[in-house]
Amino acid sequence: MVTIKTKEELAVMAKAGRLLSGIVPKIAAAAKVGVALKNLDQLAHELILKTGAEPAFLNYQPQGASKPYPATICASINDIIVHGLPTAYRLRDGDLLKLDFGLRLKGYYSDTAITVPIGRISDEAKKLVDTTKKALVLGIKQMKPGNHLGDIGYAIDSYVRSRGFYVVEGLTGHGIGRELHEDPSVFNNGKPGAGMELKEGMVLAIEPMIAAGTTRIVQLPDDSYATYDGSLSAHFEHTVEITKTGPRILT
Repeated sequence: MVTIKTKEELAVMAKAGRLLSGIVPKIAAAAKVGVALKNLDQLAHELILKTGAEPAFLNYQPQGASKPYPATICASINDIIVHGLPTAYRLRDGDLLKLDFGLRLKGYYSDTAITVPIGRISDEAKKLVDTTKKALVLGIKQMKPGNHLGDIGYAIDSYVRSRGFYVVEGLTGHGIGRELHEDPSVFNNGKPGAGMELKEGMVLAIEPMIAAGTTRIVQLPDDSYATYDGSLSAHFEHTVEITKTGPRILT
């Protein structure tokens, strides 16, 4: 069931988004060659608690996962697209680090993701990151009352394909509010005018997940998802409110 948020709910979600967006650059700045993923997780946990909010992902069990998630952030390296665990792995020159995390404030969630280049990355990796970031912007631009979910997916996928990359299958954005994952699923491909009509008061997490070489994914034993062919991946995400005049990015 898709929910339309009240003004009061939107105010809380906007504050949650502001708090989260203030933490993201601090985690990204700490992600350097030689830093262990688990240290980034600890930093994110501390920063979220300082705001008076709670980590959204810690002990959360998403659909398809075999067990609750044991950390504050998802830290996914190179071919790992999402849900990578923040282990003792130390970042290396040339890595693409996907950071995905959220927080809960007064019962409402906010969710975001970025891809952080570590040290010197390849030209292909830079093109992939730039493409994924712009695809998010193009998808968000379609979030207007009267448009449809398919307009978002088409904007993302058509641009990604024009750049020679691939939207991965089976991983989507989502509604968000009192639950971290709510209806509807927001696919990163689609047809213009197809799917649910967008309405004022909806809040959606838009998150293109893009691979350099394939649309296919594999689920690994730790419940993370990787590209089938081992090619690089990138991921960006914003929590976005649909207003009567268009999209309002909350994160």
